[in-house]
Amino acid sequence: MKFRLVCVGQPKGPLAAGIAEYERRAARYWPLDVREVKEGRAEGAEAVRRLEGTRLLAAADGARVVACTEDGDGLDSHAFARWCTQLHEGGRDVAFVIGGAHGLDDAVRAAAERRLRVAPFTLPHDLARLVLAEQLYRAGTLRRGEPYHK
Repeated sequence: MKFRLVCVGQPKGPLAAGIAEYERRAARYWPLDVREVKEGRAEGAEAVRRLEGTRLLAAADGARVVACTEDGDGLDSHAFARWCTQLHEGGRDVAFVIGGAHGLDDAVRAAAERRLRVAPFTLPHDLARLVLAEQLYRAGTLRRGEPYHK
């Protein structure tokens, strides 16, 4: 069983190093597969979402889809750690899907087994990826009863 982070584009700017660091740390606790899809190039936000949505679902490659959305379930760190442990023991790959600058297509939302809110407010997609990677790392430390290292 693997956790997949399925995201639009490669991280840019000052968040890139933090994303790489927390993805590396999270991979010590969970089998982690990061898949980045190309940003959509089309006329209008809806067309971009549709194009990126098709690419995101293809990259999820049959895994259980968890859509990271602003209207998803909000979990505290302990509840998220318990849920990740249940998913890990479930045996089937899980793809955490983060949309691009225009959000997620309705097809991704419809394919999702669950919607997860990574913050109580809307985040840029790179920041959402950083928060999710950090929470996967934190969930791993909680699962093993280890102290959290900053």
